[in-house]
Amino acid sequence: MDASARTTRRQWTLLTAAVLASATWPAVGYAHGDRPHHQGTGPVIREQKPWGIGAAADEARRTIEIRMTDDMRFSPAHLEVTEGETLRLRAVNRGQVMHEIVIGTREELQAHAELMRKHPNMEHDEPYMAHVPPRQRGEIVWTFNRPGDFEFACLIPGHFEAGMRGTIRVKPASRP
Repeated sequence: MDASARTTRRQWTLLTAAVLASATWPAVGYAHGDRPHHQGTGPVIREQKPWGIGAAADEARRTIEIRMTDDMRFSPAHLEVTEGETLRLRAVNRGQVMHEIVIGTREELQAHAELMRKHPNMEHDEPYMAHVPPRQRGEIVWTFNRPGDFEFACLIPGHFEAGMRGTIRVKPASRP
């Protein structure tokens, strides 16, 4: 094989590798760094989840501040919401280390926490989570359009296991 053929073959090999890597991109983990998670910039991702759906900031009718501290606790640790209500959850990190708040079902949060233990630098950015650097704040704007019992947690390795969790009870809306 001459030099030109080797170069062409190498280029095709690199191109094929790039295409395959891009096809598997969601499984690749990246470091969080100090980049906050979804903060309401850009279009709202409206993917229905068992615990609700993302909403635009101007849709929120109520704001609840949730404080996060280095004693691995949220305050308040329990929320009551009425089905159909859109909330702005303002996550305030009063600690010295990174914290996050992720909404989900108990099973989803446990599975995500396990994945975070295996890949501690994994980047994830969804409208139902906020990653908050020390002494900063983040927000989640969420419509709780399904009744039920859900949870929120910090899934940074060690935080979830230390009990950094809370509950959300979504009460069914009154039907006329």
